[in-house]
Amino acid sequence: MPELAGGSGSDGDFLPRASARVMETRRPRRVGTPRPEGGPPPTPEATYKAPEVEGILDRYFYRKIGFCLARFFARLNVTPAGVSFLGAVCGVLAGHLYYYRSLTINILGMALHVWANVLDNADGQLARLIGAGSREGRVIDSLADHIVFVSIYIHLALRCWMEGASPAIFGLALAAGISHALQGAAADYYRTSYLYFVKGKSFVDLDSAETLRSSYRSLSWGDRPWNKFLLLLYFNFMRQQEMLSPRLKKLREHLGRSFPQEIPESLNRAYQRPAQAMFKLWGLLMTNTRMLVLFIVLFVGQPIWYFWIEVTLLNLLLAYLIYRQENLAQSLIGLARTR
Repeated sequence: MPELAGGSGSDGDFLPRASARVMETRRPRRVGTPRPEGGPPPTPEATYKAPEVEGILDRYFYRKIGFCLARFFARLNVTPAGVSFLGAVCGVLAGHLYYYRSLTINILGMALHVWANVLDNADGQLARLIGAGSREGRVIDSLADHIVFVSIYIHLALRCWMEGASPAIFGLALAAGISHALQGAAADYYRTSYLYFVKGKSFVDLDSAETLRSSYRSLSWGDRPWNKFLLLLYFNFMRQQEMLSPRLKKLREHLGRSFPQEIPESLNRAYQRPAQAMFKLWGLLMTNTRMLVLFIVLFVGQPIWYFWIEVTLLNLLLAYLIYRQENLAQSLIGLARTR
């Protein structure tokens, strides 16, 4: 399963905590509303989360096209959730086309998959462009991404089985899917934390599983089933992230108590420099790398290799990065306590 915040291919907005008003959205500017008279025209860069967390392929391909689509959808009054739905449809169809052994059909699937990723970027860019971001939109975007990769994993497993693999292929596909989910969760958590340190609390106020649990319990299945379902997904995802990164969770809690307004600049710098150096490696656990690997194995006619790469190489990389990031978090906890 893909990362929640998408980054490289999973583009959710990082939004303020809403413990009192569950699944609250910011008051959006009306979709399609033109910019104020005399104001500067919007640019693709204005719809980035932050340049340093954007991959090269994102900046020079997906974000450029996504920005044009975001402006187009804004004029048509299409919501970000609507764009997420369109992307999910394209991605699910791409997964089905990967089932066939014909390389021509697979290439059509690749084209649809790329287009799905373009739309996955465009939905978040549209939300930032029109000021319509929300926690609910972030979860919907992530749900769409999960549906896409569930389709891909199921169809690849069925293809391998039809080509003569044992039923154990479904166990391997499941292990790869769980690995994918863990890798994406960790990558999203560390990227969000980076934005929290570098951009500040005014840019991203981090949620926690404890806050989300309280919000979830305050909702009724009878009154607001959709919102409760989305919050359940988000709570489980956040709990998974915190389990993978206990020291980073502890650091974030300590900073929230000790520095309720803004994190000191010295701590920002102490986190930013080593964390930024690891971003290229974290990028290998995001969507663009997975798509490249998937396309290669499809071209050589060995889709089973994708599952093995997921459960071996990418899991080893995940373990290495968590080790480094957790050591960094522990050192910053010690630094913060001396202030």
